[in-house]
Amino acid sequence: MSDDLETLRQETLAALAAATDRREWDAVRVGTLGKSGRLTALLKELGRMTPEARKLRGAAVNRLRDDLTREIEARGAEIESAILNARLAAERVDVTLPVRPESSGAIHPISRTMEEMAAIFGAMGFKVAEGPDIETDWHNFSALNTPDHHPARTDQDTFYLPAREGTSQERVLRTQTSGVQIRTMLGEEPPIRIIAPGRTYRADHDATHSPMFHQCEGLVIDRGITLAHLKGCLTDFLRAYFGNPDLLVRFRASYFPFTEPSMEVDIGWSRKSGEIGGGGDWLEVLGSGMVHPRVLANCGLDPREWQGFAFGMGIERLTMLRHGIPDLRSFYESDVRWLRHYGASPLSPALLHEGL
Repeated sequence: MSDDLETLRQETLAALAAATDRREWDAVRVGTLGKSGRLTALLKELGRMTPEARKLRGAAVNRLRDDLTREIEARGAEIESAILNARLAAERVDVTLPVRPESSGAIHPISRTMEEMAAIFGAMGFKVAEGPDIETDWHNFSALNTPDHHPARTDQDTFYLPAREGTSQERVLRTQTSGVQIRTMLGEEPPIRIIAPGRTYRADHDATHSPMFHQCEGLVIDRGITLAHLKGCLTDFLRAYFGNPDLLVRFRASYFPFTEPSMEVDIGWSRKSGEIGGGGDWLEVLGSGMVHPRVLANCGLDPREWQGFAFGMGIERLTMLRHGIPDLRSFYESDVRWLRHYGASPLSPALLHEGL
């Protein structure tokens, strides 16, 4: 090999050995094998030589090109490996270090109350049923034996929506989850035992009312259902929910279009201290009654064969009583501090109270 080729080899190898990163390595590669590189210039000179000289010189230059290409590629692989090892060392995680303290989320009290209701009623054989938030006027009112002149059907109490194109059927944002009861009776054969928790909407807003709130309604349809079944079911639920097996429960005559007879349900409490189950006062917590024969007939069930009871309660109301929350509006203010105080741990199950 001629002196200039050997010089090029040594200088290139020395430059490769001195290269420590991709930029320096690439500079050597381009300076040697690139379009304007030193080895490429030697190849271009072959065209000006005689055939015999070109044959000898060309063989030597090609051998040098192959050797330097291998050396450049090998050095490039070494640099890439060194860069990767340095990165792995820098990004290594010490698994023996303690976990950084991070704030955990909390389950909203409304969600937890619905979970507890499902657990308590589930133990009694109820299943959870769902329905649309936008209901027809028939499902929300007419099928429930609500007369046209009832105050709940006015624009002051109910959010009405335009009828679907091509129909004349009025639609509303459901004022109660009773529409789920109607849909269940229309779609399933008795016996039926469901609860229907979900969002409801009414045109009202103050410390104890919200335009959007949550209700849980229940329905039982079977043969031979009596008021005794209703009273036993709701008494067991309230005592389980409030964690008081001796909670006083009172059933008081009332009126609802969709039940007959109808009853308000009160629990014992102290007006002075707010203690549930204590004192000599009563607090209304939900409404109930035997399903009206007309409602059964509207859903295609023979009232002479099938009987049932229904009930409904505000989820926010029961949650406020359980946790001592004074203002309904705080449920929807998205205050993280409030949620940390009243929320439940996401790792804790919705268990029934001990002993119940």
